Amino acid sequence: MSNKYKNIPPLRAIKAFEASARLLSFTLAAQELHVTQAAISHQIKNLEVLTGVQLFERFNRSLKLTFEGRLYLISVRNALESIEKATRQLKNKDTSGTLNISVLPSFATKWLSKRIWRFQQQHKELDVRISAFEWLTDFKKDDCDIAIRYTSDPVYPGLKCELLLEEEVFPVCSKQVFESYQGKLTAKSLLNANLCHEDFTTEDWHDWFDAVDIQAKPKLRGTRFSHMVTMLEAVENHQGFALGRTPLVQDDINRGLLVEPFKQRIKGHMSYYLVYPRSTESDQKLQIIRQWLFAEAEQFKTNHQSQSSSSENK
Repeated sequence: MSNKYKNIPPLRAIKAFEASARLLSFTLAAQELHVTQAAISHQIKNLEVLTGVQLFERFNRSLKLTFEGRLYLISVRNALESIEKATRQLKNKDTSGTLNISVLPSFATKWLSKRIWRFQQQHKELDVRISAFEWLTDFKKDDCDIAIRYTSDPVYPGLKCELLLEEEVFPVCSKQVFESYQGKLTAKSLLNANLCHEDFTTEDWHDWFDAVDIQAKPKLRGTRFSHMVTMLEAVENHQGFALGRTPLVQDDINRGLLVEPFKQRIKGHMSYYLVYPRSTESDQKLQIIRQWLFAEAEQFKTNHQSQSSSSENK
C-alpha cells in the first residue's frame, strides 16, 4: 500500500469502533458484528495503539467516549457513509435488471401504460414493474426506484420532488352523447344531464359551473364513483358527463373516445410529481427513467397544445 494511506486502520477495526461508539457497549457491538466481545476489545485496543489516543473511558458495566473519541466518530461515520454511497453507485452502474415504478392506478391506466412500451423499446436491458396502488410507497420498505405522486403539497422529508405534469379540469362525454344534443348542447344543458361525480376529488361540478357563471343547485344528483378510471369508463360507454383531467383524458379525446364539448377549463389544484430518495439521485437506472418521463411529459404537453390550437381554428 502507498505511504499515502499508511495511517488507515483495518476496516474491521473501524467497524468495531463505530458499533461500540454507537451502542456504548463492546458486548452489543460484538453481537451486531457476529464476533466475540474479546475480538471487539482487541480491535479497539489496536486502534488506540495505532492512533496513540484513548477513545473510550471504560467503567465496570459501561463505556463512555472520550472527547477525542467523539471527534473521531464523526469522521469515521462520514467516511463509512462515503464508502457505502460509492459502493451503491458502483452497483447501480449496471443498468440491467428491474426498474420499479409506484403510481396511482388512474395515472398508470390512462397515461403511463400507453407510453411505457416506448421506454421498453429504447431500454431492452431493463424490465419495468409498475405498482399501481392508492397508497403512497414507502421507499425504506418497498422495492421502489421512483414514484409518481399526485399532490398539491410536494414536500416529503428525505425525498426529492420534481413537477412532471399539471392538469386542467373540464367536462367530457362520449361522441354519441354529444351528438344526441344535435348541436344544441350548452353549459346550462348540463344542469339537467346525467352528471358523473368522483369521490375524493379537489374540484367538482360546482367549481366548473362557477367558472362559466352558472348557478347550480347545492346538491347535484348523478352517479358517484370512487375511482376516476371507473367513472371515465362509464362516460366512454355513453353514461353521461364527467369532469376530465388533462393527463387522464387528453389521449382519449385525441383518439375520439371522448369529446370536450366546451372550451372552458379550470386549473387543477393538484399535479403529478416525480418522487425519489435524495440518496439515490445519482443512480443510473433512476436517471434513465427520470429523463424518459420528463421527455414523454414534454411531448404530451406539446401534442395537447397542438390539439387545442387545431380545435380552436376549426
